[in-house]
Amino acid sequence: MITIHCVNTGTGQKFSEGTTLQDMVEAFDFERPHPIIAAKVNNVSQGLRYRAFNNRNVEFLDYTSYTGRGVYRRSLCFLFYKAARDIFPGCRVIIRRPISKGFFCYIDDKEKNERIEITETELAKLRTRMEELVEQDIPFRRHEVQKEEAIEVFRSIGADDKVRLLETTGDVYVIYYTLLDTPDYYYDALLTRTGYLKVWSLTPFQNGLLLRVPDRHNPTQLTPLIEQPKTFEIFSEANRWNQIMGLRTVGDLNAAIAGGRTSDLINVAEALQEKKIVQIAEEIDRRMKSDKPLRMILITGPSSSGKSTFCKRLSIQLMACGLKPISFSTDDYFVNRLDTPLLPDGSFDFDNFETVDHKYLQSDVLKLLNGETVEVPEYNFLTGMREFNGRELHLHEGSILIVEGIHALNPRLTDQVEESTKYKIFINTITSIALDDHNCIPTSDNRLLRRIVRDYNLGSFTARETISNWPNVRRAEVKWIYPFQEDADAMFNSSYLLEFAVLHSHAERILRTIPKNCKEYSEAHRLLKFLSYFTPVSDKDVPSTSLMRGFIGGSSF
Repeated sequence: MITIHCVNTGTGQKFSEGTTLQDMVEAFDFERPHPIIAAKVNNVSQGLRYRAFNNRNVEFLDYTSYTGRGVYRRSLCFLFYKAARDIFPGCRVIIRRPISKGFFCYIDDKEKNERIEITETELAKLRTRMEELVEQDIPFRRHEVQKEEAIEVFRSIGADDKVRLLETTGDVYVIYYTLLDTPDYYYDALLTRTGYLKVWSLTPFQNGLLLRVPDRHNPTQLTPLIEQPKTFEIFSEANRWNQIMGLRTVGDLNAAIAGGRTSDLINVAEALQEKKIVQIAEEIDRRMKSDKPLRMILITGPSSSGKSTFCKRLSIQLMACGLKPISFSTDDYFVNRLDTPLLPDGSFDFDNFETVDHKYLQSDVLKLLNGETVEVPEYNFLTGMREFNGRELHLHEGSILIVEGIHALNPRLTDQVEESTKYKIFINTITSIALDDHNCIPTSDNRLLRRIVRDYNLGSFTARETISNWPNVRRAEVKWIYPFQEDADAMFNSSYLLEFAVLHSHAERILRTIPKNCKEYSEAHRLLKFLSYFTPVSDKDVPSTSLMRGFIGGSSF
């Protein structure tokens, strides 16, 4: 017998060796507002098929947890894939990044090498088949085999994306799943059965479909659909460049690195970003010379999107156009620390809009636009106080004011400035490359790894502290930043094609400092597993002006 300590109840019970989590959960009495669909075992995420052979700490989870949402959504993707293969035999199903609160998907005819147009009739067939599979409550079967065996399974059905991914990883054994006669690969656990997948929807979207998922707070209903046409266009643009370079998935990228293309790929990635910055600078220059000239540029984006370095690179290109950019950060207008809003747990809410003294900031902006000289503050993050160190700003002829910060696009920040004189830029890390056709990479993982590396290198926070605070950062972004992204005049994707390969060696050693007995280890373990899919590369070819340098160090800015 083994003892299982349930974190949900604070009690332990004995079970036979090899008992699954699914069989254990009913033995513990705790409130379950939603079905239990996943768990953490000794702070490592697991599916309910996990069998315990030794004493363990177990925390049972539902959809409202990050782990639970991942398990549900991966299983839903498999359900959609299975239904599509049944309706369109031999097709290729591509599930891309989350957008508009769902997953953008499309279906290709492999023989014709073209996208299948989904009519209302075919959409109804897909929905019906998915509903049938849910109603039949079919098990997702888990298979742990030698890597070579899994590769042959996927090669036999023409899943080249999975073959390339598995061939370039260093695992000896891998886990794949089957739903009836259809195999698929996912980088983490699935549900035990299709019957759990009660809430979902398929909606026509752009030139494909949107696979909609339950709301994170209320899993009994769908997340409301949000139109994001500008974000989708940036994502599509990145996808087009990936396809041109033949780098659609991580397997493709690893093969390119093994083939000695690392330096070229870094140079191309840098050139594409610089090209976009030049285009934005030239558009600003053109509008500066119009009948209604611009007076200021507002730059925002979520945490670790690269705002500061982007601002400096844009300033250089504006100077190349003959303009005189003058910039400051909204961070310098933070209220003194004692006046900072608090989170429910009593800690400081540094991402709250009220953290910025926006009335004072706007007063200085209006003075600058009226031709006055202003002494702007500099925020001392050690003392938590604003200081005045003699930094004066004045807009001369040909000058344009740049304001950068997470609240820069919030209308309340500059509501007294005429809209036609403002140019708004939103920066995000829209990760376009995917592990394979069915495993997209969350944008937030991109930024979290950047922040972990930067915070650790600067001595600001340990990896454990950064991970612990990340949920608060994400909640603030949803509330204060993302609602304004579609208001931008220009969107810039700071994601880097080889970014995870470059971050690999930097982040791995930092993540391994997190002890296994703390709750943050769960996220560290997940990120380490994720990074293991990437062939690491040296950062020696990353130029000092790169946005990446703002996180890994060595920036000339």
